[in-house]
Amino acid sequence: MTGISRRQFLKLGAAATGAATLAAQTHNVQASTGVGIDPLHVPSMLIDISRCVGCGACQRACCESNELEPTDAEREKLGPQVLTVPVRHDLANDKTRWVKTQCMHCLNPACASACPVSALHQTEEGPIAYRPERCLGCRYCMVSCPFGVPTFEWKDGLTPEIRKCMFCIERQREGESPACAISCPSGALKFGARGELLAEAHSRIESSPDVYVDHVYGEHEAGGTAMLYISDTPFEELGFRMDVPTRPLPAYTWDVMSKIPYVAVGMAAVLGGVSLFTRKRNGWQDHEPAWDHDESSEGES
Repeated sequence: MTGISRRQFLKLGAAATGAATLAAQTHNVQASTGVGIDPLHVPSMLIDISRCVGCGACQRACCESNELEPTDAEREKLGPQVLTVPVRHDLANDKTRWVKTQCMHCLNPACASACPVSALHQTEEGPIAYRPERCLGCRYCMVSCPFGVPTFEWKDGLTPEIRKCMFCIERQREGESPACAISCPSGALKFGARGELLAEAHSRIESSPDVYVDHVYGEHEAGGTAMLYISDTPFEELGFRMDVPTRPLPAYTWDVMSKIPYVAVGMAAVLGGVSLFTRKRNGWQDHEPAWDHDESSEGES
């Protein structure tokens, strides 16, 4: 008869529990602190929907900066060749509003937390960047993103690649503003430190309460985002998700991960008890390894 002794089983259980605890603690650090960015100084963008005219200059600048060549049909929504798109919304009273859509660059990104190989990761500056050489093509980032932003490049399944706005992180590191921000002719986009943009957003709302909705979208959603919106139209009428929690989404993952050590300990205790009961019932000795039992002797007896 083959098996392992109770002592060996408990040792394996302890090792598994330790590994689970370490993994959970590591995940907690990654999920709760990210890279330790300052939410007031992280590079951000204020998007004033009331000023957007839907000219598409932001999209054209983005495509040129990232060497993308979308077809006319592809320009209508986010995709591998389209990292930002102004979406048209026809409202009541013949009113039209345009909403620039792109990665929200969450301060505590769910996509980076979900990525098992850190292909998507939060840079030291704050924006969420991508390392394609690490990507497994699991698409966990697509599932975890509350805004449905990351898209998958389907052209070559052997070299999977996730596409999304990187907030022109390389341009930023060279002291330049994102391509979309400097191309906007109507003043709908403003790039800067998040704290300063939040102050300006609230200032615009307070100075024109009859124009703006009293809400800065992205200030608290998903724990805060680098993309901040103000609008003269209720956000729910413009397709914004209003059910996004204000708590950082990776924290919910930690709520589950933090239970792993306790589950592992409980499983080890239960299975250890079962093993002990079975051994006593069969007359085994704790010091006798199961694989040392001579099966040939059973046949002779």
